[in-house]
Amino acid sequence: MSGLEWDTHAAGGDEITLTNTHRIYKNTIDVPSELKGIMTEETYQKARLYGLDKSTFGIFKDIFSIIEATLLIVFYGLLYFWNISSVSLNKLGYTTYNEVLQSIMFVFIMNVFNTIISLPFSVYYTFVLEERHGFNKQTVGFFIKDKLKAFVVMQVIMLPLISAMIYIVKVGGDYFFIYLWVFAMVTTIFLMTIYPNVIAPLFDKYTPLSQGMLRARIEDLAQSISFPLTKLYVVEGSKRSTHSNAYFYGFFNNKRIVLFDTLLKDYVPEGKKKEEITEEEKTPSGERKGCDDNEVLAVLGHELGHWKLNHVLKNIIIMQVNLFLTFLVFGLLFKYDALYKVVGFQKEKPVIIGMLVVLQFILSPYNAVLSFMLTILSRRFEFQADQFAMSLGKTHFLRRALVKLNQDNLGFPVYDWLYSSWHHSHPPLLERLQALDDTKRK
Repeated sequence: MSGLEWDTHAAGGDEITLTNTHRIYKNTIDVPSELKGIMTEETYQKARLYGLDKSTFGIFKDIFSIIEATLLIVFYGLLYFWNISSVSLNKLGYTTYNEVLQSIMFVFIMNVFNTIISLPFSVYYTFVLEERHGFNKQTVGFFIKDKLKAFVVMQVIMLPLISAMIYIVKVGGDYFFIYLWVFAMVTTIFLMTIYPNVIAPLFDKYTPLSQGMLRARIEDLAQSISFPLTKLYVVEGSKRSTHSNAYFYGFFNNKRIVLFDTLLKDYVPEGKKKEEITEEEKTPSGERKGCDDNEVLAVLGHELGHWKLNHVLKNIIIMQVNLFLTFLVFGLLFKYDALYKVVGFQKEKPVIIGMLVVLQFILSPYNAVLSFMLTILSRRFEFQADQFAMSLGKTHFLRRALVKLNQDNLGFPVYDWLYSSWHHSHPPLLERLQALDDTKRK
């Protein structure tokens, strides 16, 4: 949970699929025939136990979220926090009612509440679950500093935005939802623009990839498909976790590629010697985790396929259309008294409360369906990006990279199909390998 969000899904479907997946983790003891010779028995069992622990954690966290949401509704939690915000403002000397100011205080108190409530789960996941399976690299001090920075950054961004949105609703008239949508769209683009250069460096260290064969080959790959690469960074994700990733960002002709240091097999962070690599950073055979240069290029071929096939642009358009429809529905409903009475507000109709009720509760079924449809679309995009990497002649190395990254991250290759279809925006390993083979045979 973060910010003002909490889980509002009904107990049932999600928990059933999660329970089915839990059973698969427990009962699928043997390595699938498709992976024999590719995935060792030791790695498979490690992945199975890691998946089992994450599944157990997910079940308890979901149950807690349902109980929390139910209690907030039944005992008028929103009204309670709204009254607390009023009392807090009075103690600070603000005795005249001001909806915008009280909404800011309300959001801040809710953020504090949600941060405190979610903290035990975060601590357990990081220092017990991830630690147990060799992924956590955070110290307690790093974790605390990271959480504090995240909380402060969230308040600095969220509170002014909430103020502006409430003001737009108040003065925008019957068509405020259009102005609200334009404001949200501009804000989204602005945050996407400043995030890599202003916000992300607050949490992780980004350094330019040093000159060498890998950098030259990446630049050649980008040039071969007319990708306007301007900067190439390595992010020191190894201070946080041994999980690996790669991505690109930027608008128009100002694109940048970011590689996690944990993705690069031969990369050694500044101030660290090669012989200082820990056991958690090695494979069962004793090799350093990560991909060699050819595999890294195959991974980037996949990532750049998302750009070449306009997947990012399509996602932005879809999300903006969704944002417009969401604000339209809010505009149609937010004046109804029943909307506020159901959560305990008999006289007042604060805009922020109307937003929460509409977005988190009334639109909950729509959000679930939309999430499922976006997952289907994302899976389709992943297959298409794999095919693009194949068109660059990277089939063999992409296959190797997929297997290696799955092993390094202890991804379990067997899933309940319904759970996977609902939750996995990236298709599981076996599905991607099968798709590569099918495309190769055509």
